Formats: sequence, C-alpha cells, structure tokens
Amino acid sequence: MAVRKIIHLDLDAFFCAVEELEDSSLIGKPFAVGGRPDERGVVASCSYAARDFGVRSAMPMAQALRLCPGLRIVSSQHRLYSEVSAKVMEHLHRLTPLVEQISIDEAFMDVSDLSHDPIDIASHLQEVINADLKLPCSLGVSTNKLVAKIANDVGKATARGSGPPNAITIVPPGQEGAFLAPLPVISLWGVGPKTANRLSEIGVQTIGDLARLPEKELFGMFGKVGRELWLHANGFDVRPIITEHGIKSISQETTFSRDVSDEKLLQRTLLELSEAVGYRLRQANVLGSTVKIKIRWPDFTTLTRQVTLERPTNQDEIIATNALALFHKEWQSGKAIRLIGVGVSGLGLPVRQLSFWDQASQKEVRLQSALDLLRERYGKDVLHRGSKE
Repeated sequence: MAVRKIIHLDLDAFFCAVEELEDSSLIGKPFAVGGRPDERGVVASCSYAARDFGVRSAMPMAQALRLCPGLRIVSSQHRLYSEVSAKVMEHLHRLTPLVEQISIDEAFMDVSDLSHDPIDIASHLQEVINADLKLPCSLGVSTNKLVAKIANDVGKATARGSGPPNAITIVPPGQEGAFLAPLPVISLWGVGPKTANRLSEIGVQTIGDLARLPEKELFGMFGKVGRELWLHANGFDVRPIITEHGIKSISQETTFSRDVSDEKLLQRTLLELSEAVGYRLRQANVLGSTVKIKIRWPDFTTLTRQVTLERPTNQDEIIATNALALFHKEWQSGKAIRLIGVGVSGLGLPVRQLSFWDQASQKEVRLQSALDLLRERYGKDVLHRGSKE
C-alpha cells in the first residue's frame, strides 16, 4: 500500500488575525473577540498578547478582564470570518480536491497524488497564505489524520516567541508511534477525562504506556472503543479525507444577558428562534422530521426535549407550535432560564410534494415565501409572526 501524505492546517488565532487586518492598531495588543462581559459574553478568540495574561478561548469575558484589565473587546464579525475562510480554502483546493474542512479555521488535505515532498508542499502553502492573505497558519504533516492533527497541536504548543506560532511539524513515515509515545494520554483522540482517569488507575500516563498494553486488555475494558484506542496509540488511522459532510440538524439558540422568567419574553424568543430555524431549512431546501428544544437553567443544568412530527416540515409555524408545546411541558411559571434554543433534525430533501401540501396549505407557503423575501430585502427583524395567547 502506498504511504499517504496528509496535511492538517490550522489558522493561528484566526478571528484575531482577521481583526488585525481590519484594524492595525490591534497588532501586538491584548484583545479578545467575543461578547460583552455585562451580557455574559465569552471569549471566542484572543490575541497572543492576551494569552500572556492567561486569557483563553471559551473563558467568560468578565474573567478575562480580571486577568487582563487593559483587554480590548472586539465584537465578532462572523460573515467576514467566513469570507476570509473561504479564500483560504480556495488555496487548499488549488492543491488538491481532497480537502476536508472541519471548522472555519481548520482543514485536512490528502496530497498523496502530488509528486512533491509533503514538507515542501506544507512550506509552500504556508508561504502563500502568509503572503497572499496575510494570515499566520500552522501545519502538521504525517501519514494519517490522527497524527497530522496531533503533530500540529504539538508544534503550536512548543513554538517559541510572543506572536503566532506559524509552525510546521513533520512526523516521517514509520515514526508515528515513536512521536506519540511521550505525549500525555489525554492528547489522544477518544480519551476524555473519565477514560484518562480509568487508564491512570492501571498505570497508563502516556500514549506510549497505552500502546504497550495488550489489545485484548483494552477491548475488555472499553469494548470496540478499546481496540480503536490501541490502534490510535500505535499511530494507526486509516480514515479517509471526507470532502462532503451532510447536515444532520439545524438549530438556533440564545443566551440571555440576564436570567429570564417572563413567560411572554420566553415565548417570543422561541417564536423568533423557530423562524430562524425555518428560514435556514428553506434556504438549504430540506425538511426536518424532529423538533427539539434546549433549556439551560441558571445553575447550568441543561435539558433537551424533542418530538417527532407526522410529516417533515420547514415551516415556521409548525416548528414554533411544537417547540412551544415542548417548552410548556417542562417550564414552571416563574422559573428562570439562562439559555433557550430550538432545533430541527432528521433532515431530508422534499421528496413528495403532495405530503408537503398536506402539511401546509398553499396560502401558508405563499405567506412564508413573502416573509422570507421581505427579510432578505429589509433585514430579518422587519417582520415577525405574532404569538398566540
């Protein structure tokens, strides 16, 4: 079997790098992209200068400000980030059609068909993204996705200097197991805190420790997952690059700036979220068969509830009616809520037009189309359905 050449690319502090391109006064300064601290905002990304103060992604913005009192807060510009990300992905697709984008700032490439050394390919790609897009990026190179990703993580973590790592880390063929061996077992895909604790109880601290265990012992402890752990610990990963991902669900949620117990506000929020989900379903030309809600209480306890529909839908009113019914089954009058969300899953194309008409009249569909057109032309807040009381 031919040895594969897999590259993992990660854009360094991507949101911050884009913001620095928009505003050069941010360069070298401690700043964070995210929400306001008085609205329970969290850090979506932070500059390397902010990281020197201990600021990290996913940290509450209020905590970030305590660690770094001079921290500048920049509001997210997700549309801009998506546009810049698309330009990066264009560069990847120029090299190979085998590109698997796994997030807005991260992707795998299979360059096995290219005759050049993968080190040269990675170096060239980094130079192009640095020069053409003025973005720092780090790359991991190996024979499989698992090791390429971990190599990139290690390269970024061990890079010297105060700015973006802009690292390239290579794991040559045949060295996968040796590279992984000294790393903490928690670094391995599939090993979370609970699994790490169980492994620690039997003396496993590093990936090398895990690799040396008999495969049968791991199978006995974890079943099929144990066999995967053994393979991964030894540097084996045969998963291909997946160039297309099917959408499994569409959801929308909101975190309130303050806990909300007002029934009318909660109902109105559910209606608005249902409208947003319905619009995204129609834009994707799919129907969903399951409506679900998500509620997070002030103590961060979270519940989800769902209902399967008689027929799939992408209509706001049907989504909202079912979301409200689920909500009223769980919510007690006066109980405060921190976060609320609506989602639709079980997605598929509208195969039978007749069943679509059975579910929503032609009048309702025409009304929905008119509402969509108004929102596209004048903004999503131009019009909302009234709540039924």
